[in-house]
Amino acid sequence: MDNLYDPNIRLSVLRGATTSEGNTKVEITSAVHELIEELISRNNLKPINILSIIFSVTQDLNACFPASVARKYNGLDQVAFLDCQQMFVPDDINFCIRLMAQVKVPLDKKLNHTYLRGASNLRPDRS
Repeated sequence: MDNLYDPNIRLSVLRGATTSEGNTKVEITSAVHELIEELISRNNLKPINILSIIFSVTQDLNACFPASVARKYNGLDQVAFLDCQQMFVPDDINFCIRLMAQVKVPLDKKLNHTYLRGASNLRPDRS
């Protein structure tokens, strides 16, 4: 699956989200690690097949960048990362970290989007 032009693989996008316990580097790191681990585990991904991940966070999270946490985790140092701030919407989930990952998967692979902790309310059908 290393070759993007392999006729047996496709380029897909995985979504996911979680919540941090608070706005500290330790709490954000814990949430990002758990989200990445679940995304990889549920989809049987290898780091080489993760092309990019975009993180967005609610405005109450600013203690660290999720991308800098993920870049140092589980062999993901070659993945392209980007951090963004989620637009403010009243009554949104607090301390929310969302992601969108561009990945290479087998043609017949069913994707498992990953919604954890308080973010499971965003997509109960995918939790």
